Amino acid sequence: MRELYDIERVVPHRGTMRLVDRLVDWDEDTVAVELRVPEEGPFSHAEGVPAWVGVEYMAQTIAAWAGCHARAAGREPSIGFLLGTRRYESRTSWFPAGTVLRVEAIRELLGDNGLGMFRCRILGEGEELATANVSVFEPPDAMAYLESTQE
Repeated sequence: MRELYDIERVVPHRGTMRLVDRLVDWDEDTVAVELRVPEEGPFSHAEGVPAWVGVEYMAQTIAAWAGCHARAAGREPSIGFLLGTRRYESRTSWFPAGTVLRVEAIRELLGDNGLGMFRCRILGEGEELATANVSVFEPPDAMAYLESTQE
């Protein structure tokens, strides 16, 4: 049986930049997390959180998937990079504060070079609110990769 890790053990984001609250499920190809849209935070407004932040919700969900796989293999989660999105569509402009969202990601492709693409969606009260294809990159050694880009 897969362990449902504490979200802080699988997502590297900390403080107000960790936007997802709880790992709900994960397996070889899929992951689901939940979050409560905050009333206060770096993206909060009177209307709630803008729907474009959904891209980061999706990216952190993918980070949780990668972190679960790393933990299951006895490794620490690594830093990954959001490369971009395709076809981000939202049926709302805002996620109202207090709303519980479920974010799901399905691995569509993951290369040996660390490049991957996930099909993602955000649900609120069982209704699909946003969808996108999200491209990510997880280098074998994130720190060495970051240092090489500084030269």
